[in-house]
Parts: sequence; structure tokens; C-alpha cells
Amino acid sequence: MRKFLFLFLAFTTLLRAQSDMSQGFEMLEKGNFQEAEAFFETYLKSDPKNKTARLCYARAVGLSGEPEQATTLFRALLEEYPKDFEIQINYNESFLWAKEYERAKPLYEKLVKENPDKFGALLGYANTLSNLKEYESALNWIEKALALKPENESAKISRKYMRLGYANEFVNNQKYEKGETILNTIFIDFPEDKDALLNLANLYLITKKTERASKMYQRYATSPKDSVTALNGISLAAHINEKDKEALTTSLRAKSMVQFFNDTILTQRTYDRYVQALIWNRKFITAKKQIDSLEKVYPNTNWVLALKATLGLYTGAPKNSIYSYNKILANDSTSFDGNLGKANALFAADHIMPAYEMANKTLSFYKNQKDAIGFIEKLNLMHTPSIEEHAAYTFDNGNNVAFYTNTTAELPFSSKFRTTISYLYRTTKNTVTEHKANSHVVLAGLIYKILPKTTLKTVIGFNNSRFMDDAYTQPVIDTRLMLQPFKLQNLTLGYQREVQNFNADLIEREIVQNHYGINYNLGTNINLGWYTQLIHTQQSDNNNRNLLFTSLYYTLFRKPALKIGVNYQYITFKEQLPTIYFSPEKYQAFELFADVRGQISQKTTYIASAATGFQQVEQDANTSIFRAEAAIQHQITKRLNARIYGKYSNIASATAAGFEFTEIGFKIKWLFLNKPIFSDQLFK
Repeated sequence: MRKFLFLFLAFTTLLRAQSDMSQGFEMLEKGNFQEAEAFFETYLKSDPKNKTARLCYARAVGLSGEPEQATTLFRALLEEYPKDFEIQINYNESFLWAKEYERAKPLYEKLVKENPDKFGALLGYANTLSNLKEYESALNWIEKALALKPENESAKISRKYMRLGYANEFVNNQKYEKGETILNTIFIDFPEDKDALLNLANLYLITKKTERASKMYQRYATSPKDSVTALNGISLAAHINEKDKEALTTSLRAKSMVQFFNDTILTQRTYDRYVQALIWNRKFITAKKQIDSLEKVYPNTNWVLALKATLGLYTGAPKNSIYSYNKILANDSTSFDGNLGKANALFAADHIMPAYEMANKTLSFYKNQKDAIGFIEKLNLMHTPSIEEHAAYTFDNGNNVAFYTNTTAELPFSSKFRTTISYLYRTTKNTVTEHKANSHVVLAGLIYKILPKTTLKTVIGFNNSRFMDDAYTQPVIDTRLMLQPFKLQNLTLGYQREVQNFNADLIEREIVQNHYGINYNLGTNINLGWYTQLIHTQQSDNNNRNLLFTSLYYTLFRKPALKIGVNYQYITFKEQLPTIYFSPEKYQAFELFADVRGQISQKTTYIASAATGFQQVEQDANTSIFRAEAAIQHQITKRLNARIYGKYSNIASATAAGFEFTEIGFKIKWLFLNKPIFSDQLFK
């Protein structure tokens, strides 16, 4: 009887003790960890040996931000209760709170081996593997946990995030179909899951399946607030689809809606997309005003700095962009936008090796990142040794026909220095007089970048020409200084010594020409451009020629690139030798022209241009002129491309007015090495 009474009193006391802790249990359940910590700390003063209270206290300590202290408390409990599963699993979990996943992994391995049917152990092990990015194994263990509790919501949520991580891994490795398949499995547990929809939309943006991306965003837009996020995404999809006006219209809708929500992050993302859309549409003045306004509200924030940097790249001010990206990296050295953005800005500023360095630094933070890999590949292709073959057949209404082939090899030794060697063979014949001639031109060149955007090119060699039974050899030279003195401006100063080889009669006369020239191009941010060429030529027959060519053009569209404009040409010769070659005292030509360039497919591009107007020789009546050119280029492989072209002109040339000339030809370029010869320097 006394024994029964003792057991009854002990049981009553235990219930009372558990009941006394119910308030603390509730705090833990609701996530009020600091309050729970204070509660159990107070409770333990009256009952310091209570295992349950000590366990709850350690858990509250760890979840309120002190996981290392929690680990110490759990370890002390394990010393007293070495086989207690609840203590073991909490001890293991404390390493997850501290993000010490490598230390947690062997502990969970042991725990699941000893307790293969314990749901908590299986779930904890699966989460540990997931945090270590061992997604395939993690998914295997989460399936074992769900086999024990098929409807457990916590396990399903864990599986969802494992699938998101696993899919992202496939996407980063450009295995897009596998990533897409995994993301779609999330909908089995969570139909129309928001995270899955956004990840699928992002995948479709990366693969440029913009219509699918837009559909994902439309499915995401189930509330007014989510509609803003969706519109931001749809705007980006429109830009990738080369519909920038649509992108701006969509972003304006998002901007008008976001003001109704007190959501700082969503507001920032929406204004970010809006300014990007302004820049895409080349509304630079409006974009700058908006950026200035945002900078007052969000000073020194990375997303506003990124907008400033983007504006700098679009407006031809890469130095400003580099400055902005440096500020981003000062805020966050691992920023993707900062690292790869700076690489692009350095490239635009013609700092090639630093651009390589920043792209490789990006990959050190973001392994296998597609854009960084693509950027490095672009630089490699620009600096890989190459051979180009150019062959063409020409004929004119003066009964002259010609064939020529030019082979050029280019070998870049560094990002600043490259050499070239070329051989040209040209044979020409007059089908009426039967006059024949041919030329062999061998050239070797050095190209050296003195400073960023300042390059010196010098080509020297010889021209060996043969006419019937006569032959001669003349030295030839072409040297040019190419620079960008100011923003959006290009200037070339040049000297060229060449032998006139247009037709057999001119080859026979051994006319050597010394050209002194200036080429200048002025670009603007309002789609206008102006190109001018001035050439003074001194000839070995004591004749001189002066040439002025100027062109004012306007870019109507960017994709496809459509340019229209007017050309004016003026030529004068010191002496008039009409029986030998076209050499008027005054020649003028005025043209209207159009030039279009675009893509037929991802690997095939085209160019077409045409010009028409009138020309006047001396004081003669005006005559109409027309010229046209078309070309198609196909990228056979990354290192091999081919181009075919044709052109026609009836503008006056070295032979006469009333001249008609046609040329058809092809070019093929092969990068005969897999990478630049200086590639070993890139990773030092």
C-alpha cells in the first residue's frame, strides 16, 4: 500500500513538473526562442537536474543564436545519458545551427546506422547532406524518411529545397533539361509552388525560351503583389526576346503598381528593372535622372551603383563603370554583378588582361557560371592564332576580269602584341586586248597596343608584278596609328605605299602611290554618327590626288541594326590624264544609303547595304550612281566561320566614269589553336 502511494505521488509530481514547463514548450513551438531560453533558465534554478528542462534550455539557446553554447550543453547531457536518442539528435542538430555541416555528417551517419527506423535521424541526415550540396544522396535519404511518415510536411518542404538546389546545380552546369525535370517534380507536393515557378522562369530566361518564361511569371501572378514580381520578370523576358519597347511598357506597369505596397525590396527591384528598361531603350537622359533620384534615397547601395555602371557601358563611358563596380566590390567582394560587371567594363576600356583576371575571379566565387565562362571564351577567341583565306573574282564593263586570293595568318603573342603575315596573288586580264598581268604581294605586320585604345600597326613587304614579259618589284608599306582620343570617337592616322594593280594596263605602268590619310568617326548617344576620310596621294608619275569622303548617318533600329545616311565624296587630281586613268580636276558624288545587319539564325548573320545618288565629273551633267553589297556569314564551329559576298558599283573609279564593277567572293577564317598562346599567363 505504501509502495503504491509512493508511485502515485511520484507520478503526480512528474505530471505537475511537465505541466509547469508547458509554457516553455509553447514558446519553443512558436519560435520565441529568447523567451524560452529565459523561461527554462529560471525553471532550472528550482530543478537543475531535470533532463527535459535542460534539453529544452539547450535547444532554446542554440536557436536563439548561440549554437556553440548549445553544443556544449548537449554534450554535457550526453555524458550523463549516452544512449538517449533525443539528446543525440539535438546534439547533432546543433552543428547544423552552427553551419558546421562537415562535423555533423559523421554524427548523423552513425545515428542512422544505429537507428535506421527513426524519422528524425533520417530527416536530419538528409538535411545535412543537402547543406553540403550532396543533393542526390540527400534526396535518397529524404525518401527513406518519407517512407516512414509519408505525409510529414517538414520532410516534404526539405525535399522541395533539395530539389531546388539539385536543379540549380544542373542549370549551373548547363544541363537544362535535367534541371527542368527536377523543378517540375516539386509541383507533385506543392502545386503552383512559387519558388519552383520562379526557378523555372529563370531557367527559361537563361535558355532564351522567353515565351515559356513569361508563362511561368503569369502563373506566378496570383495576387496583386506577386503580379509586380511577375511583370518585372516579363519585362526582362521581353528584353531577351529583343523587344525593348515592350520591356519598357511592362516595367512601367510594374512601377505604377508597386507604389501601393509597403515593400522596400519589391520597390527596389521594380525601379531597378524600370531603369534597366530605360537604358535598353537608349533613353539615357531619363535613366540618369532616375538614377540620381534613387541615389538620394538609397545612397551607396549595390543595385543603384550597378545601374550607374550599366549606363556608363551603354553610353561609352567604361571608366565611370569601373569606378561604380569598384564601389560595389568594396561593399561586397563576392558580388556577381561587381565582379563580372567590372570584367565587362575593363574589356570596354580595352584593359584585356585585367578583364581576364576579373572574369576568373568571378568563377572562383561562382563555379561554372555560364556568363563568366562565355566572357572568357569571347576573349580567348579574339586572341587565338588564326588563318584567313579570302578569294574573289571581279569583272567590269571595261572588259577586265581578275581573280585574287589572299592568305593571312595572325599570331597574338599577348593581349598587346600580335604579328601578321600575308600573301596575295592577283591575276588580271583584258578580254579584248588580251593584256595579262599578275601580282604577288608578301607582307609581314606588327600590331602593338601602346596604350588602351591606342594601337600602332605597321605592315611592310614587297609587290612583285609581271606584265607580259616584263617584271618589277616594289616595296610596300602600310602604317597606321589608331586611337580613341575622346568618348565615342575614333581617329586613324595613316601612311600607305602601294602599287596600282587594278587592271593589266595600270600594272604595266608601275604607278606607285603614297597615301597620307586621316579617318575620323564621331558617335553619339542619340543614334547620330559622322564619318570623315581625308587622303592626299602622291604618285610616282608626278601626279597628286586629294580625296574627301564624309558620311552622316542615323541608326533607326538596333536589332536588326538599320542605318541610313548621306555620303558626299570630292576628288581632285593635279594633272588630268584621261587616256591613262580617270583623273578629273574635280569630281563630286552625293549618295543616300541604307545598311542593315542582323541574324538569320543563332549561327548565321547577314549584311546588306545599298546607295544611290548622282555624280558629276568636271562640269559635265550629273549621272546617276548605284552600288550595293550583300554578305552572309555562318559560324560553322566556334573556331571556324565562312562568309560569301557580292558587290556591284557604277561609281567612277581609277579607270573612268561610266564604269561598272562587280565582285563576288568568299572568306573563311580558322582559329587553328584551341586557345591563345599566352593562356598560361592568365592564371598566374
